[in-house]
Amino acid sequence: MSDLVNPHGGGSLKPLLLEGQTLEAEKARAQSLPQIRVSSREAGDLIMLGIGGFTPLEGFMTRADWEGVCDGMKMANGLFWPIPITLSTDANTAAGFKEGDDITLVNDESGELMATMTVTEKYTIDKAHECMMVYKTTDSEHPGVKMVMEQGDVNLAGPVKILSQGGFPEQYGKEFMTPAESRAEFKKRGWKTIAAFQTRNPMHRSHEYLAKIAVEICDGLLIHSLLGKLKPGDIPADVRSNAIGTLIDKYFVDNTVIQAGYPLDMRYAGPREALLHALFRQNYGCSHLIVGRDHAGVGDYYGPFDAHHIFDEIPADALETKPLKIDWTFWCHKCGGMASMKTCPHEASDRLLLSGTKLRKALSEGDEVPDNFSRPEVLAILREYYASLADDEKVEVKLSGHSAK
Repeated sequence: MSDLVNPHGGGSLKPLLLEGQTLEAEKARAQSLPQIRVSSREAGDLIMLGIGGFTPLEGFMTRADWEGVCDGMKMANGLFWPIPITLSTDANTAAGFKEGDDITLVNDESGELMATMTVTEKYTIDKAHECMMVYKTTDSEHPGVKMVMEQGDVNLAGPVKILSQGGFPEQYGKEFMTPAESRAEFKKRGWKTIAAFQTRNPMHRSHEYLAKIAVEICDGLLIHSLLGKLKPGDIPADVRSNAIGTLIDKYFVDNTVIQAGYPLDMRYAGPREALLHALFRQNYGCSHLIVGRDHAGVGDYYGPFDAHHIFDEIPADALETKPLKIDWTFWCHKCGGMASMKTCPHEASDRLLLSGTKLRKALSEGDEVPDNFSRPEVLAILREYYASLADDEKVEVKLSGHSAK
């Protein structure tokens, strides 16, 4: 018996990536099959299926699964799942094969063969319904809604055999960890309780504060960065990784933190995505997920603590990985350090509210950043990155929603 939380579904990890001669034979067979192109989001989902991050899924969801996940956060077999994992194509392409056929899934951007799939069902969905249930809006300005509304009109369900990890291990080395690798590392270090810190930003002082709260109460911390696609203006993964690694080296105790990354694109689904983050962190072996303000949110589509509340709305046994709910955090000038709404008695005028958006805006415009906003070593790395951008690479960063407060 492992001392770590069980993989989701209560069984063993279920990585779908083929290996050795089986992989080579399937790659050869894939060349002769009908092909469909998959989006960046779908390619990330395939890689997660391949490494066991989406255990116990065996492929893309059926219509019954899609409907159950949208409306009640559970698949047709009753398994808890908060966001549909689906594959789509256009009607003309779907007409080129029938249910029961095998097809090859090709990365639309790189042309790489990602997987083979046996099509068990072809179906259409109400995209607006998915957006309203998962994203709580049908506003086309929401990046997740835009992604769903632009996908093909026909969904394909069926089991997959994964042929590639999309170049992530080659690009990120040891920092790209599979669930089996993270679990092995936790056991090697003797950790039983591990908190995951989800980030798509470099870590400012508020992030550091959240992380250190977790270190105080758990055996270890996994700083788990998104390596897939972000929205324009966000900071690239390699720059983020360098900044986070420097912060760990300078400001955390040895053998308390592991930095790693995972291959998904952001969906910006707020509360529902917080649940997905907890679910696949359970597969990685984490007992807790840090959930701060506006987790996985964008703009003002979600309340600042909606991602806290949603964990109270799901069945108690839905997930073994539990949330570490942490209040709004900030630098308090009177306290002389980081604090939260629960620990600081002072006025709003005494507080410096920190956000990744504020930091990106200041750096992108060459403004001064207060010393108590982020560590100087981190700021140096980020300033170097912004100074390297050509004018046509710069994206205006706008403050909106909770980041504007």
